[in-house]
Amino acid sequence: MEKNGNSFRLGNGAELKQLNGAHVPRSIEALLHVNELELDDEAKINIISNHFRQIMLTLGLDINDDSLKATPDRVAKMYVKEIFSGLDPRNKPDITLFENKYSYNEMLVEKNITVYSYCEHHFVPIIGKAHVAYFSSGKVIGLSKINRIVQYCCKRPQVQERLTEQIAKALKEALNTEDVAVAVDATHLCVASRGVGDTNTSTITSHYSGKFKDGRTKKEFLSFIK
Repeated sequence: MEKNGNSFRLGNGAELKQLNGAHVPRSIEALLHVNELELDDEAKINIISNHFRQIMLTLGLDINDDSLKATPDRVAKMYVKEIFSGLDPRNKPDITLFENKYSYNEMLVEKNITVYSYCEHHFVPIIGKAHVAYFSSGKVIGLSKINRIVQYCCKRPQVQERLTEQIAKALKEALNTEDVAVAVDATHLCVASRGVGDTNTSTITSHYSGKFKDGRTKKEFLSFIK
């Protein structure tokens, strides 16, 4: 890591900006280790399982108990194959577009898409809903693919602001349009289950670009997802 003024450059070319003593990622992309793709899934599972076994031992758990002895492997497989599978770009969903044969040129909204991600600060769940909208640039996307894009972005350690931007970026790339809106409303268990312990708080983030910068269009989108 090399320091350059108020920022640091990592070995993989990513930059972190130093702000009030904290390192804030400049890019909306998840910060991946340069060698992340050099390990296959089985190697990752073995490494994580061994480390998690040590965590359990450190906590004083009896890992020979019938209920616990397979836990390190279960956790490792869950991390690699499921909840953090979005860290591997090879798992990015394939997107097929179709001709807009109906010449539909109004807003298309898909709302209440399940958000289930994990806070990168404490590795506890972020649970909520995403609402997305777009205007066709001549092509349309299968509705299930929108859900898959959201899920792919969720399946990595996240902060909600970056998650919102990643969903928007992925949709723009898939649809070849800037006319995209994204809103995410989620509860963070790092707030609800620890620390302040507030179970009534949710966080809302949004992204508007292209036609959605227009106040009337934005208002229409918000009326749909209300």
